[in-house]
Amino acid sequence: MVVGLVETHGRTHTAAQVGDLEIVPRRQFEHRGAVFTEMDVEAILARRPDVVLVDEYAHTNAGSQREKRWQDVEVLLDAGLDVISTVNIQHLASLNDVVRRITGMLQRETVPDDIVRRADQIELVDMSPEAIRRRMAHGNIYPPERVDAAMSNWFRPGNLGALRELALLWLADRVEDALKTYHEREGITDAWETRERVVVGLTGAPGGDAIIRRAARMAGRVHGDLIGVHVADDAGLHVAAGGQLAAQRQLIEQLGGTAHEVVGASRADTLVQFARGQKATQLVLGASRHRGLQELVHGSLVARVIRLAGSIDIHVIATTDPTDATVTGGDAQPRPSRPSTANSFSLRRRRLAWILALVSLPLLTLLTAQFRSDISLQSELSLFLVVVIALSALGGRIVAGVSAVAASLLVNWYFVEPIHTFTIADVDSAVSLGVFLLVAVTIGSLVEIGARRALDAGRARVEAEAFARAAVTLGTSGDPLPALLEQLCSTFGFDVARLSERADENGRAWRFVAGSGEADTATGDPAATTFIGDASEPTHRLELFGRPPTADDLRVIQILTDQLSVAIDAQHLSTDAAEARTLAAVDQVRTALLRAVSHDLRTPLASIKAMVSGLLDSSVDWTDAQLHEALVTIDQESDRLNRLVGNLLDASRLEAGAL
Repeated sequence: MVVGLVETHGRTHTAAQVGDLEIVPRRQFEHRGAVFTEMDVEAILARRPDVVLVDEYAHTNAGSQREKRWQDVEVLLDAGLDVISTVNIQHLASLNDVVRRITGMLQRETVPDDIVRRADQIELVDMSPEAIRRRMAHGNIYPPERVDAAMSNWFRPGNLGALRELALLWLADRVEDALKTYHEREGITDAWETRERVVVGLTGAPGGDAIIRRAARMAGRVHGDLIGVHVADDAGLHVAAGGQLAAQRQLIEQLGGTAHEVVGASRADTLVQFARGQKATQLVLGASRHRGLQELVHGSLVARVIRLAGSIDIHVIATTDPTDATVTGGDAQPRPSRPSTANSFSLRRRRLAWILALVSLPLLTLLTAQFRSDISLQSELSLFLVVVIALSALGGRIVAGVSAVAASLLVNWYFVEPIHTFTIADVDSAVSLGVFLLVAVTIGSLVEIGARRALDAGRARVEAEAFARAAVTLGTSGDPLPALLEQLCSTFGFDVARLSERADENGRAWRFVAGSGEADTATGDPAATTFIGDASEPTHRLELFGRPPTADDLRVIQILTDQLSVAIDAQHLSTDAAEARTLAAVDQVRTALLRAVSHDLRTPLASIKAMVSGLLDSSVDWTDAQLHEALVTIDQESDRLNRLVGNLLDASRLEAGAL
């Protein structure tokens, strides 16, 4: 075993660890007028040791045919030598941007992760931040004059703790890869509960957000992984609502999980197969709302998943949304091409329509039965048609269809010969009743379509007005955030809207920015929460308190949230511009001050220079009085210069806020 290269950086304790190991001399070369040393790969190959120790694996070579030291190590490995090397977690290429955000420093020397992962063995040298700082304070790492600066910069406890966590997580991922390879090689399909993984089904159905958050809480309690999956039919027959499905995928990512999409003929089989492939320990599904004949025909997805899951724990979560056919798992996908009647007619209107149908049809029958001999069948059917149309306008096509059937039966019983039977003796009467039933049902459907389109038109008008007001606010208001939040509340009927910004790197603390209503005192769970910024690291959070928003509301809210993002960027630009103006004013004052004092600075300097030059001139004979006067002048001008410099320093302290 030889030491191919070791960097002690002047640390005596490190140098002492080398002991009596043989050290291969370094190769010296001149680069840009300076002498450098690097590892001598050729000398090591000529020595042919069994094992080579190589320090600082990510080092960048100077004046070498290979740019990186890890490339030198590859040469040694290709020659059949075993190499033991060292690398710090901050030098791994995949973590470069994360380390920069943590420490504020960009690492120029990096090594590809896959190169490090190819090592036969990786050993983590772990130490607590407190122990490292103690070593630093004892002078075991840097000389005393560099200790304070190092401990207040790179070696802060927060930096060291974050880097330590990165190292542990990176090594845990490698262990997981090795375990997965072992499972595949040995044909093991059961999940080993070495790490909790929670899989949640995504369909884009209303109410799915609550299921995703429940799954995230499950994963958070055990510090496990959150994985979302959408199962698409391989025939493309079931298509989920694209907007809601995309929002649920984004929510998964915001909660720290990953979203996937798989295709399969059987949703249950595909879902369980995916969960096993991910080594999931828990599977979260929404409770199916299929009942009776529909579940008998199609079968229950939850029941099939439970039968197939084996050792995977199944959680079936109920939803509070009455319009949610299936939250997760895919028993029934929402179909955006058929808007629900509930969107056009409220529950209160439908109840009122049923009550009026129960009252108006018998009442009209009793009133007109007294004039049976004076009213023709066509007139009677026309009167009932008016009632059915009114009921359809109030309650929709279902109420209209049932009322039309009931009206035709009443007319048949009380007005068509033979009376008080459902037998129709006259062909014309049968045709009239059939036409009445067809017309009533058709008109009821058309009325509902018209009501739905009117509702869509009204919603589109409200959305257009909201977007227009948001655009006007962005263009005219100096601080548009409060106005935009107020518009959100007034447009959708929320009680409180609160905007917060990230207050720490972990995203666990949020700082209040702006709000509408009693935003600073609002408590409880918000009705809706959306994030602004990058999906993995959002910068702002918008919380809405009050009534639960509908899916269409959430779609418009998301668009208005983009307007909020623009307003936030505009606010930041305004702040930066104000700071720039302040700095410009400070620079202007500083420039004016320097111009004003430049003459006062040069005058005493000129006097001092003249006196000293004269005193040093050997050709001049100075009397005692002249010598005394020259020294007094130098003393006075020095005091004057000292006062000027002192005033300038005081001014700089005032500007820096350090006085």
